[in-house]
Amino acid sequence: MKRLTWPSWMPIDPYILLLLGTVGVAALLPARGGAADVASGASTVAIAFLFFLYGARLSTREALDGLKHWRLHVTVLACTFVVFPLLGLAARGLEPVFLSHSLYTGLLFLTLVPSTIQSSIAFTSMARGNVPAAICAGSFSSLAGIVITPLLAASLLGGSAGGFSADSLLKIVLQLLVPFVAGQLARRWIGAFVTRHKRILGLVDRGSILLVVYVAFSEGMVRGIWSQVSPLRLAGLLVVEAVLLAVMLLLTWYGAKALRFDRADRIAIQFAGSKKSLASGLPMASVLFGPEASLAVLPLMLFHQMQLMVCAVIAKRRSHDPVEEPAVTEQRDEAIRTAVGTGTRSA
Repeated sequence: MKRLTWPSWMPIDPYILLLLGTVGVAALLPARGGAADVASGASTVAIAFLFFLYGARLSTREALDGLKHWRLHVTVLACTFVVFPLLGLAARGLEPVFLSHSLYTGLLFLTLVPSTIQSSIAFTSMARGNVPAAICAGSFSSLAGIVITPLLAASLLGGSAGGFSADSLLKIVLQLLVPFVAGQLARRWIGAFVTRHKRILGLVDRGSILLVVYVAFSEGMVRGIWSQVSPLRLAGLLVVEAVLLAVMLLLTWYGAKALRFDRADRIAIQFAGSKKSLASGLPMASVLFGPEASLAVLPLMLFHQMQLMVCAVIAKRRSHDPVEEPAVTEQRDEAIRTAVGTGTRSA
């Protein structure tokens, strides 16, 4: 039987359709009372297991080898946790005329979460960039974000991050970092199994996120939070996020060029430095914002789909760029140096 595949011409990621469907189910059949408590507990366990798998997948040797390319990783981290938040703070002037306070809070939170792993790798590979660097950069960003994102949220969001406190930070560490470390420790026994069955275990990744989305939006529906959002506000949010993504794509590409990175590294920096992770952001938002989490993650969900669509187009175009072989480049440079040294005017 021929395997069904998603049409290549379809601009929307099928997983986004599942996310939207989950939001629809939460709107029609929100979890209430005891069911809400069960769903919340299940989502906590699912996310902990998700980060346990992340730890089991990441090769410690690859991570240590990736540290050798420290300039690239520092650049990606600076884009993710410095440039992005600065742009988020600059957008404060759009409140309350263009964005409501709740949507701006969600937009600012979006700028604080770590970069993606899977999509950064996929687009870097498609564009013929430095794939090992993209793997390490995304992994380092996700790991650092477990600590950096809550600290940035505490300093920049303040009281807007509803329940942020030392207890919230401890809860994030216990839910995300501890399972990740446990996965790293268990890798020697289960690493091969996880690698062999990564396709099936990938369903666990996505199922965990869908469960977190359902819990967050269910709570929002029960509390009537969605009555605060108008179609005009949503349109304004989309425009702001489009500008934010365009600025970051330009900064990462031309900034990396100014820092004298080669083409392959620039591609990895662009795709790893311009993205935000839905998988890491959702569980953090559920802890930091509590009942307000549904509105807080809305900008992140929209940005996630936008970055996938735009970066897919960019990666496809980059894949057709002519790439000079290193030997050809060295021969050309040597010929130029020889011509200059002999005083000829040869090109």
